[in-house]
Amino acid sequence: MLQKRVIVCLDVRDGKTTKGVKFEGNIDIGDPVEMAREYYEAGVDELVFYDITASAERRGIMIDVVRKVAQQIFIPFSVGGGIGSVDDMRQVLLAGAEKVSVNSQAVRDPAIISAGAKRFGSQAIVLGMDALADPAMPSGYRVTIDGGRVKTDRDALEWAKHAVELGAGEIVLNSVDADGTRDGYELTATKLIATSVGVPVIASGGAGTPQHLVDVFVQGRADAALVASMVHFGEYSIPAIKEHLAANGLPVRLKI
Repeated sequence: MLQKRVIVCLDVRDGKTTKGVKFEGNIDIGDPVEMAREYYEAGVDELVFYDITASAERRGIMIDVVRKVAQQIFIPFSVGGGIGSVDDMRQVLLAGAEKVSVNSQAVRDPAIISAGAKRFGSQAIVLGMDALADPAMPSGYRVTIDGGRVKTDRDALEWAKHAVELGAGEIVLNSVDADGTRDGYELTATKLIATSVGVPVIASGGAGTPQHLVDVFVQGRADAALVASMVHFGEYSIPAIKEHLAANGLPVRLKI
């Protein structure tokens, strides 16, 4: 079994790390550059940086913040929010990121996935997907965009498969219903996507305890898990999470 990855998500708004519940009620909690360095030193496997209002505000990503974060860490670093073209991808990668995440713009223009994969390789293109439980959809989950603000007509499973066909090398599946609740990941949706596509699936939304990560790895079949609130507010540390995973028989990279 491949090592399971623990990834910290930094949602950034107006240059500050922020956190909310189900995409609402966000509060600023720190400087993303300082937090990135702290998590890197604590042994996190990867970092994800989301400019959470860039797409809704139809503006580009804060490239200066991306560059400053990249200078502080030496682990894989993915960036999303406001990436609307191959040139945007190029700027983000040149600023120091290893991967770019496309979400809302990819729904509006799926060709950005294939164009990015052709230019930079599938390993650099991540599909971010905000899925909302909806029994009206074939899979039971509907794709939303613009930070969960806008519902689309796309079915989550259909979109995941199509994105992989276009060249996405990884999928971050975020549950709108579980986001920020700390009640656990959406296991049904995660397993559905993870067992249906041939690329790594990262579970996102709902992590509150180390056991939630065990559950999403074992039951949800995820390859990696995003954490935010449970570490941002000091309830758990990265080493404590990884030690719990290792104690439950899951292969993880422990900090030496």
